[in-house]
Amino acid sequence: MTATLGRLVRLADVPRGRAALAVLLATLAVCFGIALLTAAGYLISRAAEQPPILSLTATIVAVRFFGLARPLTRYLDRLVSHDLALRSLGRLRARFYERIEPLAPAELDGFRRGDLLRRMVGDVDALQGLFVRGISPPVVAALTGAVCVGAVATVLPSAAVVLALGLCLAGAAVPALAWWLANVTGRRRVAARAELTAELVEVLRGAPELVAFGGEDDALERIRAADDALAQLGRRDARVGGLADAFTVLVAGLTVVGVLAIAVDARAGAALDPVLIAAVAFLALASFEAVAPLPAAARELSEAVAAGDRVLELTDRVPTVRDPDDPMPTPDRSAVVALEGVTARYGVEEEPALEGVDLVLAPGRRVALVGPSGAGKTTVTNLLLRFLDPTRGRVTIGGRDARDYRQTDVRRMFALAGQDAHLFDTTIRANLLLARPNATDDEILDALRRAGIDDWVASLPEGLDTLVGENGAKLSGGQRQRLVVARALLADAPVLILDEPTAHLDVAAAEALVADVLRAADDRAVLLVTHRPEGLDRVDEVIRLADGRVTRAA
Repeated sequence: MTATLGRLVRLADVPRGRAALAVLLATLAVCFGIALLTAAGYLISRAAEQPPILSLTATIVAVRFFGLARPLTRYLDRLVSHDLALRSLGRLRARFYERIEPLAPAELDGFRRGDLLRRMVGDVDALQGLFVRGISPPVVAALTGAVCVGAVATVLPSAAVVLALGLCLAGAAVPALAWWLANVTGRRRVAARAELTAELVEVLRGAPELVAFGGEDDALERIRAADDALAQLGRRDARVGGLADAFTVLVAGLTVVGVLAIAVDARAGAALDPVLIAAVAFLALASFEAVAPLPAAARELSEAVAAGDRVLELTDRVPTVRDPDDPMPTPDRSAVVALEGVTARYGVEEEPALEGVDLVLAPGRRVALVGPSGAGKTTVTNLLLRFLDPTRGRVTIGGRDARDYRQTDVRRMFALAGQDAHLFDTTIRANLLLARPNATDDEILDALRRAGIDDWVASLPEGLDTLVGENGAKLSGGQRQRLVVARALLADAPVLILDEPTAHLDVAAAEALVADVLRAADDRAVLLVTHRPEGLDRVDEVIRLADGRVTRAA
């Protein structure tokens, strides 16, 4: 646990100065509260003796001071600690994204989308109270407890021993018990939330198919089961919390009784001023304010550590595709791109997805890569874009290994128009500007014209400002594909990769789309990845793949 906490604190880059200030303010707020109750007890006891009013002036001023100082320091504590938590959470989010971005897409394929979403949102959110409710309370309790025991020791050492024992039981033994009882539950709750999120995302994405095939009842039953499991774990955690709070109250009560008994006995032996009995008792009672949050902090910490382990599982991964220490300059746009005897696999123990594949993409050349699903066509695309590196052979740009260049420089050589290309829930213009943010409207319209979709866009009331819906839901299959192609053309990269551009089109629309794109490509190299025959008569070379090997080239 300690190692995980340390790594999470380093990942969040918690500022030490702000953290120390937050702990100091929290300690002062608790100490002022204890001092307020202690001074009030002393004032009541002393006033009962009816002394001259002026002799109570200092105590009255102290009560007023502590009464004002406690809410002020509590406010400042909340201000600083929550500012610290939110700043740390922001840095944690940014660093989490920075760590996983190089893993996409090839090294994240093994995760369910809902599980990734849970890690990126829910598990990271679970860490926002890591310092405020997990790390700070034990430190504050230790500091405050030491001050209280020291203060009692100056008046009645034997009572200080009882108080120290009670604070240790309530501040260490009870939280340890809460941790032990909640640890397994906390990990299961994190896993159960992830499972529920994954099920919800999957059901929402596949809702039309589930309804069409009558599978919605089974899907809803899985969601109910996941939700029931999570609710059951929540009830168990609540029982643990109630039990821990009860133990804390019990220990506090027994400690106060013990301190009070020792104080009364000391008064009977004339070893203690009777006025101090109430003050010592109130101090002992108030000191448990410092340890009261610890059982809840222990339970929350167990869940935060479980969520942190899931976050660290991703952030600790070392990308297999990395930039070189001394990268080559940006490759020339006219450079020839090639695969030379490439063998590639997605895992060390997996079978090769490609084996001994050669491919040449020269400027102006059109090449079709044909094969059934699972033949290795997508792997070729991943290799070209350096989402994956070959285990044997090499991908070259201008005769140099692609691994000698920065990943961003390699990817600027390619524009990808894939069947699964994402369209954001925004306007046509914003989706196209993703390819070239500084493009003018004239350049956007030219790309639409070359993709054969300019007349349709011009007919829309909102034109380029028309919303396309989530992932292009408001567009037809042909409109969506042509919009994706227009974005690739706008990128103006020297190599255009068309990954199954006709997958959702009829024969006539597919023929027209391929013809328009190849005509618009001008002097670019074009790689047409497909399993359909449309457009193959328009390319210079057809390479056929089966089971990751080239079976025939034409």
